[in-house]
Amino acid sequence: MENERLVRVACRVVGPIETNCYILSCSETRKAVIVDPGGDAGLIEAFIEETRLEPVEIVCTHGHSDHIASVGDLKERFGIPFAIHGADLEMVKLSVKEAPFWGLGRIKEPKIDRILSPGDSIVFGAARGTVLHTPGHTPGGISLLFDGFVLAGDTLFNRSIGRTDLVGGDLDTLLESIRTQLFTLPDETIVYCGHGPRTTIGEEKRENPFLD
Repeated sequence: MENERLVRVACRVVGPIETNCYILSCSETRKAVIVDPGGDAGLIEAFIEETRLEPVEIVCTHGHSDHIASVGDLKERFGIPFAIHGADLEMVKLSVKEAPFWGLGRIKEPKIDRILSPGDSIVFGAARGTVLHTPGHTPGGISLLFDGFVLAGDTLFNRSIGRTDLVGGDLDTLLESIRTQLFTLPDETIVYCGHGPRTTIGEEKRENPFLD
């Protein structure tokens, strides 16, 4: 993991379910990773072009349609690979079919170029993060750990947790992921959530009502 100052974190709220799409960039090289582009491909493209970033990969924390909706368009626009955990391959296929139900319309089924596993690296320029497997919201849910912060997808929210009443969800598994993968991080670790405002590990340990 690299010094937090090396990684710049930008967020654009996209799609009808207001998903947080994060664009992580290396301050030394301007290379970037797009995380969870759940809609509004044009908005994401415009930010990347305005800031003169060079995206090298798209990573999704899980396969739900509100996190993958713009993957196909962005792959074509930038010619970059798409990575997701292997346990969510079928979730991607299901989510493409169910996208209209969530107000996302018809979306392209993206080709998956890299299957992620726990401990794998996310590299862009001089910056490097690590994949944590945090299932429960979906079987292949992941979080991305960097020095000083973690992108938790829909695993952990500010004073809340991810839904487990959808296909592939499991409450006990989700709580175990939070306790063993996220709550073992330092209290000062910033948590960038898949929806809503950011928080910290310490705040959620003290104040999250689902994790007493």
